[in-house]
Amino acid sequence: MNDSSWGAPPQAGYWGPTDQGHGHGHAHSPGHGHVQGAAPAGPAYDAHEAPQTRPMPIVPDVADYGGDQDDDRGAARLSGSPVRNETKPEPMPDAAEPAPKPQKKSAGRDLSAAIGVGVGLGAVIVASLFVVKAVFVGVVAVAVVVGLWELTKRLDERKGIRAPLVPLALGGAAMVVAGYVRGAEGAWVAMALTALAVLVWRMTEPPDNYLRDVTAGVFAAFYVPFLATFVAMMLTADDGPQRVLTFLLLTVVSDTGAYAVGWRFGRHKLAPRISPGKTREGLLGAVSFAMVVGALCMQFLIDDGAWWQGLVLGLAVAVSATLGDLGESMIKRDLGIKDMGTLLPGHGGIMDRLDSLLPTAPVVWLLLVLFVGSG
Repeated sequence: MNDSSWGAPPQAGYWGPTDQGHGHGHAHSPGHGHVQGAAPAGPAYDAHEAPQTRPMPIVPDVADYGGDQDDDRGAARLSGSPVRNETKPEPMPDAAEPAPKPQKKSAGRDLSAAIGVGVGLGAVIVASLFVVKAVFVGVVAVAVVVGLWELTKRLDERKGIRAPLVPLALGGAAMVVAGYVRGAEGAWVAMALTALAVLVWRMTEPPDNYLRDVTAGVFAAFYVPFLATFVAMMLTADDGPQRVLTFLLLTVVSDTGAYAVGWRFGRHKLAPRISPGKTREGLLGAVSFAMVVGALCMQFLIDDGAWWQGLVLGLAVAVSATLGDLGESMIKRDLGIKDMGTLLPGHGGIMDRLDSLLPTAPVVWLLLVLFVGSG
């Protein structure tokens, strides 16, 4: 999820600590006046009392003399001419300026677009999930391919890392289908074959940076399609659509709780060096929201489920979703980007929506198998 989802967001354009510009503010700093004997700020004084000044070898910017709006006054000071009595007195350098109006908290993204896109995606997912399971598997495969494209493109643009997209896309889609058809065994076999295809495909190019590129390719294969196969494996159970819906609801509710509580009450940073917008209060909101919804889902959606199991499930989802969000934030900070893409208005790219879903999928799959079995 985006960094802004966790609390009062950083100032616009902030992506890591930046040095403040130097050289500003000479106009009000004492001792920066370059003309000796210049008239002090305040009421004008008699001309015969004004001391003479020597011309400067280099004429500095008038702003160094207090930012005079009247060019004649600035010129008079540079030349040593007295200031006329009829001129308006200058304000004191330390005169208090009216305090700027406090800015309202911003969500850090276009909420109307984000909500519209989110509703549209939710409708597609729910429709495919409860109508034909195979269609939903296709939706997951498409999301995986697009996510791989975004990730490999950013790696190439920002770091010059050329992870081969073709074997990753083909292998990633096959991985999701294999997980649905053959379960965990099929997913592992497809993962191994995809890694092998990455190694071979990269051999068609010069050997420079071979190890770097194939390492990134294997990482991408594990990070995106392999973790996504656990969603397909959830779907194979008799109550598969309910399990997947529980997984999606808990992840979305966790992010929503973190955003709502963190934006309103967030004060203490959770991981300022990774994601400055996230707060500890936001994490507590994520845990609270997810545990409540988890108890309801396990009680009313999952066959043979119990409310207390939902509390455990909600807690685990809040933690895994947070770690997933921080993990992608780490990747984006290393790449020096804000979002992985621009495909989804108000959200960023597909990977910006998958960041907390991907690591949460195996956690939910495993806990559901432990609680109610794999059938």
